[in-house]
Parts: sequence; C-alpha cells; structure tokens
Amino acid sequence: GVKDADVAIALTNSDELNIWACTVANKLGAQSTIARVRNPAYTSQILDMKDELGISMIINPERETAREIHHVINLPAALQIERFAKGRVLMVEIAVEADCPLVGESLISMSKKLSGRVLVCAVQRGESVVIPSGHFVIQEGDRIHVTSDAASLADFLDEIGLVGAPLKNVMIVGGGKIGFYLAEFLGSKRRKYQVKLIEADRSVAEELAELLPRTMVIHGNGTQHDLLREEGVEAMDAFVALSGNDEENIIVSMFAEKMGVKKAIAEVRSDDLYGMLSQLGVKNHVSPKNIVASRVVSYIRALANKRGSNVLTLYRLVGNRVEALEFAAKNQLSIYDVPLKELTIKPDCLIACIIRGGEVIIPDGNSCIRQGDNVIAVTTHKNFDDLSDLFDV
Repeated sequence: GVKDADVAIALTNSDELNIWACTVANKLGAQSTIARVRNPAYTSQILDMKDELGISMIINPERETAREIHHVINLPAALQIERFAKGRVLMVEIAVEADCPLVGESLISMSKKLSGRVLVCAVQRGESVVIPSGHFVIQEGDRIHVTSDAASLADFLDEIGLVGAPLKNVMIVGGGKIGFYLAEFLGSKRRKYQVKLIEADRSVAEELAELLPRTMVIHGNGTQHDLLREEGVEAMDAFVALSGNDEENIIVSMFAEKMGVKKAIAEVRSDDLYGMLSQLGVKNHVSPKNIVASRVVSYIRALANKRGSNVLTLYRLVGNRVEALEFAAKNQLSIYDVPLKELTIKPDCLIACIIRGGEVIIPDGNSCIRQGDNVIAVTTHKNFDDLSDLFDV
C-alpha cells in the first residue's frame, strides 16, 4: 500500500537498503520519502543525487548528533540549542548553579533587574516539567529554557555570569562516526580548536589520522583514567564521550568534570538512563535517537504545513515532554490584534516569541499577534497543528 502513503521512511541498518527502498517507494507513488544514510562516503554524493533517486529527506543520525555537540561547544553556557526563524531566534537550555544570580528570583523580578530581553519558557525541576508564569521562582538545580534573539541572549548570559572564555581545547573519546564528524566540524579552518581524539581500534585510529589532518589522533582506551591523565584531560576545555557504551560515557564524562573540564558531554542512547542523569550530575548529554526523531517529526509537520497545518518548525525538549513550535499566523483568526492578556491561553502553553518582518518581539501582556507573523510557542500538549490550538476561543 505504499502508493497511498504520504510519507515512506526507511530506517534499517543498511544505507543501501534505505536508499533503494525510498527509490522504489517514490516510483510506486509515495508522496515523500525519508532515508537514514550513515556512511560518510555516501553523504555528499547522495545529497547531490537525492532528487534523481526520489528521496525527499536524508537523515544522518551521527552527523546530526555531531552538529548538535558542535553548537553546544560553540556556546559554552548552553546545554542545548535550538534555532527558529532561520536562526534569528535561539532557544537555549542552561543549568542554574548555586552562585547564579537568578536563584530566588521570580520571572517578573528577573525581567526588571536584567536588561537582556529574554523569556524563560520551560523549566525542568527534578522529574517535573513546568511551563512557568511570571510568579514562578527559579531555584538552584533548575534547568531552564530561555528564548530570545542572538544579541539579547548573549547580553543575558553575560549579565548572569555565564559568558566565560571560549572553549579551545577539546578531547573526544571514541572514533566512530559521531567522533569523526565532530572532529571534522571542530577542525574547520574557521575555528581555532585544538582537538585530540582517542580511539581504541588501531586500524580505525590510523584511518582517522589520515582523514583528519587537523586532529591529533591517539591510539588507546579512552575510558582508562590513567591514559586520560597522560593525554592531559586536566588541560581540556571540553570533553566528549562517544565510546559506544552509555555507562562508560557517563562515568568518563563525570571523571572529566572532576578533573576540572569546563564542559563534559556524554552520548547516552538508552531512555532508561535519562532520568538518572541529573541526579548523577551529568548536565550535558545527547541522544542520536531523539535528535533524529525530532528532525523527522519536524519535517513531517512541515509537510503537513503545505496541506493546512501551520507548523513551520518543531523541536522536542526535556526528553520529548515539551514541544517548541514555530507557527505561521496565516489564516484569519479572532485572536489577531488582541492583547495577549485579553486572550485565554490553554494551560501549559506559552507564547515565547513573535517574529514580525525582521523584528523579534519577546511578548508581554500588551503584545498582539498579527496576521503574517511567525509565532513561537512552548507547550506540554502534543500534536498542535495550528496557532488557534493554543487558545480557548
């Protein structure tokens, strides 16, 4: 029945099978196809040939994960970064430490004291997730999601003391596909990172040394603390654990933090371990599975946009418990040109940002949504397709 499918998605462990399946599905009539393609050797070729092969979207889990880690290293204060409105609006996740000036502040008092115009749109406190009101008080240990334009966000991070020296020295443990892509991103001539990659398999290490001339590749077991110390883990600004074993990644990233590394990032694939990470003090972690699922869902929502849905961009946050969506305010709605304070927004929903032409607006109660705006909203509800879904009208 693939001829009647709106989307056919091929996610087997074989790149060739995924490419072939999407080509056949396209020939049989599927309207869109998505293929998972992991092999670095295929990536550039397939991107050039995807239209001819009938593939609408190519997803590379390892490359997407490496790109996510790269963004986090570029903005050291952030645990996670999402981009809206073609990069004009950022949503970053930050951890509230004991010495952070936000501790004990309500969101209303915070906005009065800080000049950086930002909005706290979601908070994870322990196991609970909150879409906060203005009276919400920030506590030590909270993980907060903040949205704004890039310049205002930089001012905000500076005011709360989270803008330190840029990260320069990076150690990667694990020379698999994610490690390769990450070292390739960091080794770009535009960035002056000093990258050291440790790989246990000698033949893989030798191959990586040839492919990554700007990276120092070490043959050894990167989960052994003696080797890490010998290779200077104490002098590193960032440490990325990509060994292929979740438990090892968690332990060595914790060890790196104990050694004084400013930012340690662990790859964690198991959902069962997710709930333990904050208790263990593991602040930075990535899940290729969740990243891919978010990208695929976002793409499918964008396809639906062409057929009536108004979702332009979608990200899933806090272990997929929160959705951040960018809506196009295109259909005529009764909520337009009415101050937000006069509208009834559904529980656990928040208007985080309004983009009007080239202007980024962090809304307050007097702000209005106009037809033609793009609107970023955060909610714990799932499957909202239209801006009107956020309101009781």
